[in-house]
Amino acid sequence: MNKSDRPIYVIGHKNPDTDAIAASIAYANLKNLTSDHNYEAMRCGNISLETQYVLDRFNIKAPRFIGDVRTQVKDMEIKKLPGISRELSLKEAWRTMRENNVVTLCITEGRDLKGIITTSDIVETNMAIFESDMLSKTNTSYINIVQTIDGTMITGELSGAFETGKTLIGAGNAEQLEEFIEDGDMVLLGNRYEAQLCSIEMGASCIIVCGSCNVSPSIQKIAEEKDCRIITSPYDTFTVARLINMSMPVGSFMKTDNLISFKVDDYIEDIQPVMAQTRHRYFPVIDSNGHYAGMVSRRNFLGAEKKKLILVDHNEKSQAVQGLEAAEILEIIDHHRLGTITTGKPIFFRNQPLGSSSTIIYNMYQENGIDIAPGLAGLMLSAIISDTLLYRSPTCTEIDKRAGAALAKIAGVNEEELATEMFSAGSNLGSKTPSEIIHQDFKKFSVGDSTIGIGQISSMDVNELHIIKERIMPELENALNKDKLDMIFVMLTNIMKESSEVLFFGGNAERILERGFGTPARNGHITLNGVVSRKKQMLPTITSAIEN
Repeated sequence: MNKSDRPIYVIGHKNPDTDAIAASIAYANLKNLTSDHNYEAMRCGNISLETQYVLDRFNIKAPRFIGDVRTQVKDMEIKKLPGISRELSLKEAWRTMRENNVVTLCITEGRDLKGIITTSDIVETNMAIFESDMLSKTNTSYINIVQTIDGTMITGELSGAFETGKTLIGAGNAEQLEEFIEDGDMVLLGNRYEAQLCSIEMGASCIIVCGSCNVSPSIQKIAEEKDCRIITSPYDTFTVARLINMSMPVGSFMKTDNLISFKVDDYIEDIQPVMAQTRHRYFPVIDSNGHYAGMVSRRNFLGAEKKKLILVDHNEKSQAVQGLEAAEILEIIDHHRLGTITTGKPIFFRNQPLGSSSTIIYNMYQENGIDIAPGLAGLMLSAIISDTLLYRSPTCTEIDKRAGAALAKIAGVNEEELATEMFSAGSNLGSKTPSEIIHQDFKKFSVGDSTIGIGQISSMDVNELHIIKERIMPELENALNKDKLDMIFVMLTNIMKESSEVLFFGGNAERILERGFGTPARNGHITLNGVVSRKKQMLPTITSAIEN
């Protein structure tokens, strides 16, 4: 299969639980096995202790983190044009621009950006220079000079640079030349023996013999004795005089101050105002290590490709990764109520009233005739166990149970033993702050004009749940304000007793719970027997109470 370079991200909700992580990994794997595109599982929140336990147990790597899916510079077409040396001649820089159809080149040392030069800079240089000593002022290398005039060094070393003196044309007789030539000068000449000899005798550091003229052995010998280089060129004197300033190095004319460059991780909407204030057509791009990576043009911004996403285990905008509105959603795989995400065009949307998104994805493996590896089966089983509380949740269906049994057989594990171990790992929260405990499995919902948050912590140990309660009760008000909620609820679910103690704060939370469940609340908490599901019991009841 020919996989495209840019991946399509498969991603769960914020504060991902085991099902969100497992679903993203399992579905990305299925898509890679059945499609020509490249799919990558991602996450937009921290891995919980429970999820980390099952990832480690089944030797599966956690998805990479992405906190924002807005379009970035790396989503654009970056022109991978190598940087040039500051010693490169203006002529070679111009040729490189023409060959690559660009008007800007980046000057680098190693992999670091040092400056830029544009066609305008080269034109201005060629039109504005009148000083005859510019070649020496810019320490122009003899390599550049020879290459620029298609010359040949017949006497002297090609290495080194023209460091002192001026450049002039030896057009007069010997007496006239003696008045103009000084030590270190470079003289452009024809085939006149007397002019060549005079230039060397007057201390010229280099003579350029134009028009493919021969240089006599005696002149070459004298030049060697006087340490004077001789270069021949096939061009006439006028052409050499016109070209020779183009041998100067770009480093002498490049822009180095206040360079405008963009990082590959910069968001396009953040850099557009900067780009709008400049007249540049191309901008350097710097990679995540601070090295030059290429260039982008203004035109590239118009064609920037949005990130492509598949959402799993959620379809609420408040639960989705930041920047969702700037991305393109291709699919949604979920088992929750219909939420607030909208799309600009029809997409593949699979929503089933099952206990776990991983159950849906297991069925999709079966429908495609794709075998599931033991490690992945263990992870998917863990997700089903987590979401259904070992098949005790009212959200659990016979389809979930059958999927769990089949995955347990593939993974070679006992479902009850796995449940005990993963729930124990997940409720071992001694090292976490109260805020981290509240948010480890936490979702926001929009209900009418209200925004509510519901967290859930499940355990088989009643004493552990009591300790957690004492730690997080004082933090509820801070969490409500920080998350900009109207009401906050945290379910402390006892898996074995199939009940939850709900801690709450804000607005009409107490009245909503009492009205919805018909049970009295006191001092910021309420005990609800038989209530273990956020999706099927807590959220629908709270929603109905608020709306009514």
